[in-house]
Amino acid sequence: MTTTADQILQQADWLKTPGIQAVFAAIEQDGDEARVVGGAVRNTLLGHPVPDVDIATTASPQTVMERTLAAGLKPVGTGIDHGTVTVVSNGYPYEVTTLREDVETFGRQARVVFGKNWTRDAERRDFTLNALYVDCDGRLHDPLGGLDDCLNRRVRFIGEPDKRIQEDYLRILRFFRIYAAYGAGEMDADGLGACLRQRDGLRHLSAERIGHEMRRLLRAPLAGSALTMMNDCGLWEIATGGLARIDDYLALRSLEATASDVTDPELGLVVLAGFVREDVERVCDRLRLSNAERDRMRTAWAAMKCLRQADGLPEAEHLVYQFGRQGAVDGLLGRWAGLRAQGSDPTEIFGGLLERLREVAVPEFPVKGADLIAAGHSPGRALGDSLKALEAEWRDSGFSLSKQDLLTRAGAAT
Repeated sequence: MTTTADQILQQADWLKTPGIQAVFAAIEQDGDEARVVGGAVRNTLLGHPVPDVDIATTASPQTVMERTLAAGLKPVGTGIDHGTVTVVSNGYPYEVTTLREDVETFGRQARVVFGKNWTRDAERRDFTLNALYVDCDGRLHDPLGGLDDCLNRRVRFIGEPDKRIQEDYLRILRFFRIYAAYGAGEMDADGLGACLRQRDGLRHLSAERIGHEMRRLLRAPLAGSALTMMNDCGLWEIATGGLARIDDYLALRSLEATASDVTDPELGLVVLAGFVREDVERVCDRLRLSNAERDRMRTAWAAMKCLRQADGLPEAEHLVYQFGRQGAVDGLLGRWAGLRAQGSDPTEIFGGLLERLREVAVPEFPVKGADLIAAGHSPGRALGDSLKALEAEWRDSGFSLSKQDLLTRAGAAT
């Protein structure tokens, strides 16, 4: 027997929890309704994890606050002016948003009011597969016929794609990101055409919003296909200010069965955009990346350069000592992808080195400045030079020289 959408939703663990049922019970009074909407419904139907649950309701924000508080829950007016209240129930936060509808339009702007009409609320959303609702009993409500698109993994704008994009130009990137995460087959032609026509709107978005969306896109299963199309449409250059090495990135993602690191945005951005060191800095600035993300990208780029310029393949110990474990792994995967893109396949050699990088202990230089001072060296610049010389000898020995060996050499050099 074929399992229906209702049956799939009724079996969802998140819908059966006491926490969410308490939210439903608190809100649904005096004729008001509440339904889960968007990502939680879509992900459940497609068999994806559900990281968070959003609820739509006919009740006003103030009513939601009052009723949930009276029920012993914790309402927080996180976005109450825009109709959103975060309700904490059994320790889990649910974003509860009052239905909205456009009553007047002024060019790209619309005057929005809270409403009671589920269809009009759905018409304001971005994609058909996101305009799906489920009530507390697991019954699906599909006001725009988005279920078929969802089950067939078609990402289509609701209504006129150009109009949807003009309401928020970030929807251009969301179109590609949602496809990369949930899509299948060819991308929707009408949506692509609208993204191409409206692409200059990306220039008006904040770097933080673009960066947030790009990170999520790079983690998605079909990121390679989505980025290829973005590049062909001129969107990558607008978003990042530079060119993209799409072939290298596709080769990187082909290694996903070997290393899950290839889905990390930092490594993906280095492979895509890191022609020279300045490109790495530009992308970091354009996407407002954190210091930790910047450091990882810089280290990955340096490790890739080291491997590219080396006469042979360095030992694992040398790589992890110079770049750290993650930096060494990133550098190896980036170099591996570059060679694959050029038609070479060093899987046997690089695969073995990757395993070694994962398990080898990171060497620790055993001599400190205090050791040399205790052995009779004077503090100062000469001490630092001596430490560097000893460290070079230690590396050249394959990290085999002991602390005593090094101190003996340091004594002989004085």
